[in-house]
Amino acid sequence: MTVNQILSTKGKEVFSVLPTNTVYEALTAMSEKNIGAILVIEDTVLKGILSERDYARKIVLKAKSSKKTLVHEIMEENVVTVQLMDKLEYCMELMNTTRVRHLPVLENNIVIGIISISDVVKAIIEIQKDTIQHLNSYITQ
Repeated sequence: MTVNQILSTKGKEVFSVLPTNTVYEALTAMSEKNIGAILVIEDTVLKGILSERDYARKIVLKAKSSKKTLVHEIMEENVVTVQLMDKLEYCMELMNTTRVRHLPVLENNIVIGIISISDVVKAIIEIQKDTIQHLNSYITQ
């Protein structure tokens, strides 16, 4: 299975904020969309990603104000990305080794989607269900 197949099921909707938004504004958007991370995009260029983990570690634990701190001050700038044709196994390995839960999907350096660890797990479960069904059919024939 590829990233493209995951996105064709999940959809390609991308939520983003600007680097100059406050962290509070970003958190509000994340809450409204029920997402754990939000991309930071400016003029179609991926600048970073802001996650709940960033908020907890860089705002809460350092006693900063989310209403006064700008997204670019705490976002992760070194974003790990994938391409449409990347395989599910590659994404799993990438998430595991880099310890990230969200992978923006790029095409021609433009963000066209994002996959999360839950998307990957869901895809794995579906693959396993199909395998089990095929094996059961084979055994009962």
